[in-house]
Amino acid sequence: MTRNQVRIIGGLWKGRKLRFAAGAGLRPTPARVRETLFNWLGPGIEGADCLDLFAGSGALGFEALSRGARSLTSVDNDRRAAESLRGNGAQLGAVRLTVRKQGVLAFLRQVARDGVFIEGEPVRSWDCIFLDPPFASGLLAQALALLGEGTVLKPDGRVYFESRRNAPLDLQGWQIDREGHAGDCRFGLLRR
Repeated sequence: MTRNQVRIIGGLWKGRKLRFAAGAGLRPTPARVRETLFNWLGPGIEGADCLDLFAGSGALGFEALSRGARSLTSVDNDRRAAESLRGNGAQLGAVRLTVRKQGVLAFLRQVARDGVFIEGEPVRSWDCIFLDPPFASGLLAQALALLGEGTVLKPDGRVYFESRRNAPLDLQGWQIDREGHAGDCRFGLLRR
């Protein structure tokens, strides 16, 4: 596999490559971590509405669509990342994909306040949220706090997170469902 691409590991698009622009702090979720995550989610991902925050390469969101998610909203504030997400979506024929070039915290505040329109439909909440900010950004805690306050996550929904392995996590209001480690990465599923 060359640099700046990842391979979808399961579902309809298994084996297809996603190409993406390099960016500071961009580290696509490794295949073995994605495999663990989607084993945890199991058949619950089928028919789910997913939100990929700090989408970057799009590996998590496209993996969800490939495995039967109903829709995907990808949010990233980097113009090149948004263009790559749109291009990969077009190449795969992803029809229920919405890409927002926007800061994640601003997006979450907008959804909590007004909702957003996706394909002409008002959307205020998702079943599964992927939350993988750059490790050094400090944005994980801020995004979790906003998700915990509002209705962006459906009542029975789950949040997947990634952080630096030894970084302190403020999980006030959250319960860890599952957790794992891979190299310097800590990852897990959270419920309110």
